[in-house]
Amino acid sequence: MGSVEIYNMNREVVGSVELDAAVFNDETRAHLYHAVVRYQMAKRRAGTHATKGRAMVSGGGRKPYRQKGTGRARQGSTRSPHYRGGGVVHGPHYRSHAHKLPKTVRRLALAGALAKRALEARLTVLSSIEVPSGKTKDFVSFLDRFGFEDLLVVVNDEALLVERASRNLQSVTVLPVVGVNLIDVLRHSNVVMTVDALSAVTARLRG
Repeated sequence: MGSVEIYNMNREVVGSVELDAAVFNDETRAHLYHAVVRYQMAKRRAGTHATKGRAMVSGGGRKPYRQKGTGRARQGSTRSPHYRGGGVVHGPHYRSHAHKLPKTVRRLALAGALAKRALEARLTVLSSIEVPSGKTKDFVSFLDRFGFEDLLVVVNDEALLVERASRNLQSVTVLPVVGVNLIDVLRHSNVVMTVDALSAVTARLRG
């Protein structure tokens, strides 16, 4: 993959870093992207949808009318599924939508997405990222300086002021190394990492 330049917040080159070829390679893994996105979206589903069966609906304890002599079909409860207000047959119930996916597949997909951003020259490495004021306008100035329209920021340590400064920007997401995931990498056209974060992400993806 080669090396990438290291910038400071003023977009001045202060060095370079070599990208690990075992992690950042140009192998296309579109089929893995699909599998991992499905896996992540399934885990995010609350699964709290539920309906009541006839045993759970209140009322209906009394037989609506006598068994014989009315000319109508016999009925035992007004809470049967074919009555309005009755129970629901085969309705959804609380469950988890999560399914298993090998960790190796998840690592390969994330590594492939980061490598894709590096090949597109959309992976930027910073010596550090700081917004001492914690103000959004100062963070927007940083975005304008680099020409970022939307951005995923990956930091190794807590960056409370960076998070606060970017909180009102819908096009910016700040994540720690442990939170880096495929959906956010694909959703943002630019990825910024500090040098420490890049080392930690590389170590994580090497397993």
